[in-house]
Amino acid sequence: MSSTTPKTYDASSIQLLEGVEHVRKRPGMYIGGVNKDGLHHLIWEIIDNSVDEVINGHASRIEVTLDKDHRGIAIKDNGRGIPVDKHPKIGISAIEAVFTKLGAGGKFDGESYKHSGGLHGVGAAVANALSERLEATVIRDGYSWQIAFVRGQVEGKLKKLGPARGNGTTVYLRPDPEIFGAKVSFDAQVIRERLEAKSYLHKGLRILFTDQSTEKTEELFHADGISEYLGKLIEVRQKPAIHGGAFYLEREADPKLEVAFAWTEATDEAMYSFVNGVPTHDGGAHEQGLRNALGKGLRAYMQAHKLDPKGLTIALEDIREGMAAILSVYVLEPQFQSQTKNRLNNPEVVGQVEGAIRPALEQWLHENRSAAEAIVGRVIASARARAASRAASQAISRKGGGQGRLGLPGKLADCSAREAERSELFIVEGDSAGGSAKMGRDRKTQAILPLRGKVLNAEQASLAKVLENEELGNVVKALGCGIGKEFNLAGLRYHRIILLMDADSDGHHIATLLLTFFYRYLPELIRRGHVYLAQPPLYRVDIGKETFWAADDAHLQRILAEPRRGTPEIQRFKGLGEMMPETLRDTTLDPRRRQLIKIGIRDELATDRAINGLMGKDASSRYSFIMERAAEAEQLDV
Repeated sequence: MSSTTPKTYDASSIQLLEGVEHVRKRPGMYIGGVNKDGLHHLIWEIIDNSVDEVINGHASRIEVTLDKDHRGIAIKDNGRGIPVDKHPKIGISAIEAVFTKLGAGGKFDGESYKHSGGLHGVGAAVANALSERLEATVIRDGYSWQIAFVRGQVEGKLKKLGPARGNGTTVYLRPDPEIFGAKVSFDAQVIRERLEAKSYLHKGLRILFTDQSTEKTEELFHADGISEYLGKLIEVRQKPAIHGGAFYLEREADPKLEVAFAWTEATDEAMYSFVNGVPTHDGGAHEQGLRNALGKGLRAYMQAHKLDPKGLTIALEDIREGMAAILSVYVLEPQFQSQTKNRLNNPEVVGQVEGAIRPALEQWLHENRSAAEAIVGRVIASARARAASRAASQAISRKGGGQGRLGLPGKLADCSAREAERSELFIVEGDSAGGSAKMGRDRKTQAILPLRGKVLNAEQASLAKVLENEELGNVVKALGCGIGKEFNLAGLRYHRIILLMDADSDGHHIATLLLTFFYRYLPELIRRGHVYLAQPPLYRVDIGKETFWAADDAHLQRILAEPRRGTPEIQRFKGLGEMMPETLRDTTLDPRRRQLIKIGIRDELATDRAINGLMGKDASSRYSFIMERAAEAEQLDV
């Protein structure tokens, strides 16, 4: 029996974590994690409460002010103001209950709020529990009121500040560094993009965003709403629509919805969906309803006009290819998958959304024959390409026979496995690191491709220039799936493509250059989840008989801060080439021990902006980024 096993297991062994204690103990259950997404989720909870006032006709303006140090933020609306009178059941003010009691809210009865982004009654209390300090100021009933909290606990009684005009709520919060780390700070660009999306979704909403570090205030207001949002999405993706005009539908009956979409020259689908103003990154019932409407509506049009191609099956993926769509739905009783609200689970919404959009789409196609013919031609071309790809993949084994290895770059140390599902390609920085990786790898499933120096910046290069570049050309040859119009996912030789660079600023730069290349010229590999970042250690720390591996300086400090016996001996790796093959294998290559970061695209608009700003020809965005983060820059050895 372990020495840590308690001698008795009885009622005293059961811990009771109530309210904010449970939130602080298990924050991931409420905000998804204590990473960047979880940190900003605190803001979204408060902003969504303000937007709920807008949705229900009680507010028209939201002001968001980010502190100069980006560690605090204030959200102000001109809604009704959170009630301040004493709650009849629990004997404390309603505003105190909202910020301290899980399950306290005004969105359960369907009367105070008809539509709401959250019905759980936990958002404000969670944001409060994970904040170092939170202050709520309310104007209502002719007076101004204020209450403050520290780490979820009320600091004092609700104060009546004095007479005041108007109505509204202001919430100021600073996240708790005990939860999110000492360097906790908000990202102004992330906040601005979320606010801009809100301003598109709610036509009458005026948002003012102030970043005190730049002393600038920006007004976000879009009178044309989602139809204007779609135009911007298409513009940012740089893949124009293949037909004139876009489909647009706004419906007031339940479920209230607004949708706009068009078919573009892109090879993938871009769908942005929202439920009660909240972005649903993982989709759900409302997206399925839209996709059903697309499939049935377009097939009905093709059958009515006898446009069905003989011997060719039109799949739903052919209909969706190249689509850019924005869908906003308002559901009375939304059933979200979790508190982070990334997915809608109401099964009845599938049929409701389909029933609203399908007849409108069919009518639009009949009334816009030239657009309909362009769309049908696009869908048929997609179906033919898919059929050809499937036939090619069935006819040619992955690495079978002699031709499977023809044209591979000479530097590639290939693996012996013939199945793409089992195979990994490590793209490694430098010949020295490549040599260590080759000796430390599993030759059956792991291939190594060393690159020389920093690769071409694909954001500033044409496809022709990219293909002329030897290093990027070798990557394309090794992958086997082609590029541009020749891209064929069926030819991909490795289902894991792992970027393995030094754990320093130069390595991060090379990784960024490669990710830019993949995003611009092989985006489908990212969207299908084939691209990863390896996490090699920057430090080795020996304390007594224990060995620890630190990924960066912050990780090193966390290791050193833990009480341990012995004097730490620290070794900093100047590069992967310095590592013994066994060390590289044990820390970075071995699937049983390594850590990989899977690269994905959560927000196409934000990703496109970030890459264009940091890697494009216009240097102003890079300059601003560097100056804002100069204090955080790594000091390099010279």
